[in-house]
Amino acid sequence: MKERVVEAKRLVGKKTVRGKTYEYEYYTLPLNLYIPKSMVERHGTKFMLQVDEESGTIIIKPTETR
Repeated sequence: MKERVVEAKRLVGKKTVRGKTYEYEYYTLPLNLYIPKSMVERHGTKFMLQVDEESGTIIIKPTETR
C-alpha cells in the first residue's frame, strides 16, 4: 500500500445558462479525485492518500481537523 500526503487544489468553474454566467468552486486531489467543499471546510486542505494496488482501493483520510 502506498501512502502520501497531498493537498487539495481549489478550482473555479464557470457555466453559462440562458445568457447568465454562474461561478462555482470545487476541490480536487491528484488522480482526478473530487473532494466535497464541506470536507475541505471541516478538515483543511491536507489529506492522506492511501492507494492499495492489489485490491484497487483508494482511501482518503484528513491529516488534521480545524
